[in-house]
Amino acid sequence: MEVEAAGQRRSRDRNSGGVIVDSPLLNRLRERRLLDQLVADVRAGHSRALLISGDAGIGKTALLEYVLRQASPGRKVLVVGAETERELAYAGLHQVCAPLLEQLPRLPRPQQEALRTAFGMSAGEPPDVFMLGLAALGLFAEAAREQPLICVIDDAQWLDRASSQVLAFAARRLRAESVAMIFAVRETGEHSAASGLSGLDELRLAGLPDAEARELLTSSYPGLVDDDVLARVVAESQGNPLALLELPRGSTRMELAGGFGLSTFTPPRQIEESFRRQIAKLPDTLRQMLLVAAAEPVGDPVTVMRAVDDLGIGIVHAAAQAAAAGLVTFGSRVRFRHPLLRSVIYDAASPGDRRKAHRALAHVTDPEADPDRRAWHLAQAAAEPDEDVAGQLEGCAWRAQTRGGLAAAAAFFERASELTPDPSRRGERALAAAEANHRAGIPDAAMRLLSVADASPLGEFQRAVGDLLRARIAFTTDRGRDAPTLLLKAAGQLEQLDWRLARETYLDALRAAWFAAHLASGTGLRDVAEAARSAPAAPPPLRPSDFLLDGLAVRYTQGYAAGAPLLREALRAFGGPDLPGDEGLRWLWFASTTALDLMEDGICDLLTGRFVQLARDAGALATLPMALTVRIVMTIFEGDLSAAGSLLDEFAAAVEGTGVLELAYGAQMLAAWQGREGEAGELMKSTTADVERRGEGVGLIAAGWMRALLCNSLGQYEEAVIAAQQATEPRQDLGVMTWAPLLELITAAARTGRFDVAAEGFRRLELLTQASGTSWALGLQASCRALVSEGAAAERCYLEAIDHLRGTRIRGQLARTRLHYGEWLRRQNRRGDARAQLHAAHEMFTAMDMYAFAERAAHELGATGVAVRKRTVETPSGLTAQEVQVAGLVREGLSNAEIASRMFISPRTVEWHLGNVFAKLGITSRRQLRTVNAS
Repeated sequence: MEVEAAGQRRSRDRNSGGVIVDSPLLNRLRERRLLDQLVADVRAGHSRALLISGDAGIGKTALLEYVLRQASPGRKVLVVGAETERELAYAGLHQVCAPLLEQLPRLPRPQQEALRTAFGMSAGEPPDVFMLGLAALGLFAEAAREQPLICVIDDAQWLDRASSQVLAFAARRLRAESVAMIFAVRETGEHSAASGLSGLDELRLAGLPDAEARELLTSSYPGLVDDDVLARVVAESQGNPLALLELPRGSTRMELAGGFGLSTFTPPRQIEESFRRQIAKLPDTLRQMLLVAAAEPVGDPVTVMRAVDDLGIGIVHAAAQAAAAGLVTFGSRVRFRHPLLRSVIYDAASPGDRRKAHRALAHVTDPEADPDRRAWHLAQAAAEPDEDVAGQLEGCAWRAQTRGGLAAAAAFFERASELTPDPSRRGERALAAAEANHRAGIPDAAMRLLSVADASPLGEFQRAVGDLLRARIAFTTDRGRDAPTLLLKAAGQLEQLDWRLARETYLDALRAAWFAAHLASGTGLRDVAEAARSAPAAPPPLRPSDFLLDGLAVRYTQGYAAGAPLLREALRAFGGPDLPGDEGLRWLWFASTTALDLMEDGICDLLTGRFVQLARDAGALATLPMALTVRIVMTIFEGDLSAAGSLLDEFAAAVEGTGVLELAYGAQMLAAWQGREGEAGELMKSTTADVERRGEGVGLIAAGWMRALLCNSLGQYEEAVIAAQQATEPRQDLGVMTWAPLLELITAAARTGRFDVAAEGFRRLELLTQASGTSWALGLQASCRALVSEGAAAERCYLEAIDHLRGTRIRGQLARTRLHYGEWLRRQNRRGDARAQLHAAHEMFTAMDMYAFAERAAHELGATGVAVRKRTVETPSGLTAQEVQVAGLVREGLSNAEIASRMFISPRTVEWHLGNVFAKLGITSRRQLRTVNAS
């Protein structure tokens, strides 16, 4: 009062009737309206996903509590991420799903099995993380059938990596399930687990405006606050609500009244400092009790009480003290006043006190019911290497791998390595941690741990495995220049140590060399093949991959013709009924491209279809984009561009949902065949930039091939010659990546009168087509020979090509041959004969949606005196792209559950789309849908 009387500062007594506001929600009107709308949308049958981000104390938790209140009545799930839980596989996902597991029997069996395995409820193959995402999505949808479901995940930056991936996948696929998923993330810049949530609708919280910040501070503190001090605090707090609420708890009356001793106020550091000052004033036993509660990840009050009792602390008295201090409450769950308080309590404790808390928690955790959490507590309690604890952690790692928790397995292996006394075993466990990180898609951590392993006294086999892992990381991250050399080195080291692994590594090296093509740095296809020919022979019974390796080794050393018979034997093995699933998932891509190389349309159709189905059935969603790509290529060759478009939709959904990096070769090829110049050009531009950076030579070849094909379809033959020459300049045998660009080169060169270029291209092509000898190859050969021939010889070749191609699935090339034959006939002034071929070509191109080729055929028909009405694309139904896709899949006979898996959405969303389709088309049944045009 002396200060006020002197008139030196202005103060106000906050006990004089000011409204007490103790919530950071003060006037968050815009944010509350947004959340109110979210709740209304969910009640109306829609779904929403939202990410709330901001600094510690900015009000994220208060908004989550608000939305839970607004969502009543309704089904609600609240989960709070815990830093100490980050290394336990699917711990966060289990907390979200546990209250909903009564819906599990309603899910398709593969999804049921995926969740049961991930949660340790049953044994099985490690589930694909994206299959788990579909399962979680289905679980949420089923739980929301009777009433809307609100899932709230606070402190999502602390989720374990696997849970974050799964929940983000589900959130992105929400459509019409009456489900909301709301994540709150503290902006620290340090935690990668929440990075997978990027791309969701985001509400980024800023501080309160000055007037509201003043009101919050003065309403929460009933004492005197000097006005200048008030202005300083409001300015420095940047309107952070928690900072304003916590200031009175961590400051003295003198500091607030006159500013004496008040430190610089920079949230969130000052919030943490305020919490630390409050904690420092507490009795030792109370601090230890709070530390135990902070170290226990799920907030189980029984476990906390037992651990506190184990430390000899009177739990009743300590809990009462904590409640009186307003720090923590014990109910059905242990809840801290704010999530940041939990972190501060843990971080402020000494290492010795933290170890003591974890040791007590380990002591009271059931080793049978929860061995992983117990082992992790023991690991945190260990002050020095301990083989017993390291061994338990290694067991946790293997269990995590069986549940598909690769990131968790990596963390267990790494901590086990750190606690291993024996240097050799330490290196082996670091190597296992590196492998798990690689498989989890964390290459930087994998490379770091490989360095740790390299510094250990590893045996010869472990060193070879380390080199193999380094090579695989290079292929995964770069898929280009250096991977063939690294893989070849690893394969050579493994020959005398593990012949089977050596042979698999040679196949990996061949695949890497194929991708790198002419951009490989030092090691090409022939180099790898020569080394593979000397690899240890596989004893009988041979696996399909053994046939494939032997055939490829011969092909790339002795030539296409020498390798073809062996490769056909490999294709028969992959096409057999007893193909093991793991063998198929790993090597069917190589087998499928080999079938394309050999121009074996029947077996290629079989293998590409099997590859896609196997990936779908196994839930191998990370593999699915690659399987879909090779299938799309084959369906385009077959002229089924509608099917290719449907597969491309599935490809886009898979890539979007999984985040798997797979270049859009299929989209590029489809756009080129359809003559969509703008779209194709953009795809080629982006693909070319990416493959140049990665050193993926085959991508440059593909871009040149597609550019030449597009230009040929548009009649831009000069440009087609340039693109095709770039694509065919690498003089390697790359199968389809050699003969397909040569076809475009021959076509364009012949049309521009460069018959020397066309003839030289034909000589290269003929070496492959003659060695293949299939109807596809011979039809291609005859059609190209016709382009470089004259008179009766040209006509004989056109007729021969049509005869060969009619016996294949390759309708696109058949239509092109008829077009070329019709053009030739018109130039011979045989208009009647020309009309027959051109009309057939036009009908085929139109049916296949090859718009630019159809325009060319129509133009040629016009030159013969026949007018062709220009095709118009009508969509009177007004269906959206997804509704068209659903309608198409219904026509294929798929159930709603099958359509949901194919489109990476929930069955509830399929029902919603199907209802819209019925309404727009004026029908009422799936049977009727099969008879109407929904495009």
